[in-house]
Amino acid sequence: MATDFTRLPLRGFQDALNVVVESPRGSTVKLKYDTKLQAFTLSRPLTRGFRYPFDWGFIPSTQGPDGDPLDALVYWDVPTWPGVVLPCRPLGVLLVDQKKKDSQTGARERNDRVLVVPVNAPRAEGMNSYQDLSRRELEELEHFFLAVVHFADKDAHVLGWEGPEAAERMVVQYAQKED
Repeated sequence: MATDFTRLPLRGFQDALNVVVESPRGSTVKLKYDTKLQAFTLSRPLTRGFRYPFDWGFIPSTQGPDGDPLDALVYWDVPTWPGVVLPCRPLGVLLVDQKKKDSQTGARERNDRVLVVPVNAPRAEGMNSYQDLSRRELEELEHFFLAVVHFADKDAHVLGWEGPEAAERMVVQYAQKED
């Protein structure tokens, strides 16, 4: 029987958040875990010239306002591959608002991105918050997230950044209860 990655434990090693990688750093396509197939599938190619700057995935055992597990960007300097589970600690959250899926009325929903770093990332040991990144890097991440959905009719807007405590509260708020 295949593993349903969305139902893996929320926390793992050292009580860190588990993050399932969908699209690894450098990928030019957005991969998405399909719960029905229990496989990683192609969601869409990224806009020409773009690639993921870091591993991209989700936090299992959560469900955000858009109905999907909470999105996570893994801030570190190496790529992994789809299906790798990384124990991470939150650095913050990029607050994003977008057009609701299949909305004919223009209704909007939140689709925030949790910024995390692996607990076993020696070159990121001193990082404790998104504020440890340069203003330029934060702006580049904002631009990346807006640009890669430009042609997807999501009309996304960045609402700002919040720190690791807000990210942790968000994870707890959207944690799914075990059956």
